[in-house]
Amino acid sequence: MNWDQIEGKWKQFQGKAQEKWGKLTDDDFDKIDGKRDQLVGKVQESYGIAKDAAEREVDDWARMH
Repeated sequence: MNWDQIEGKWKQFQGKAQEKWGKLTDDDFDKIDGKRDQLVGKVQESYGIAKDAAEREVDDWARMH
């Protein structure tokens, strides 16, 4: 699925994202509001990984949904 579709249906995908990245809070997901770059930043910050690794995780997750 492309990111525009995920962003447009963020409330539906939020639960699936929360299953994947359990360290992020409901508030984090509300602030992210479907924005890919914000999700990448939060994943990077919360999990202490490099930006390119966070981008790969987010992109892999998006392809699965």
